[in-house]
Amino acid sequence: MNIGRASERAKLPAKTIRFYEDIGLIQPARLSNGYRDYSERDVHDLRFIGRARSLGFTVDECRHLLELYRDRSRASSDVRQAAAAHINVIRTKIKELRSMEKTLASLIDQCAGDSRPDCPILAELAAGKSAS
Repeated sequence: MNIGRASERAKLPAKTIRFYEDIGLIQPARLSNGYRDYSERDVHDLRFIGRARSLGFTVDECRHLLELYRDRSRASSDVRQAAAAHINVIRTKIKELRSMEKTLASLIDQCAGDSRPDCPILAELAAGKSAS
């Protein structure tokens, strides 16, 4: 199938599919005219990658997960380890976002929000230090 049809079936933009091909995540066959010819397996792999990306896995992590998926002799402990490492990254990001939220909420509380030019939010941004 052509890239347009693969894009529809995988629910990914054609540009993303071309990028995944450029970096070697997928390797569709080529027709004699040089056009890509996506197989059902390619579409399945694209859906797999899309789902992994939606969970925040990096491209390299997706590559590793796809290799594990294709390896029928894999140990589930390897998959679990990859997922556990990723959840630790997510938890760190959540902690950082909560800190950012706390700082910004504090700055908003300090800002009068009136017609005067004084603004603790801008002062904090200009100072380059954390208010929390």
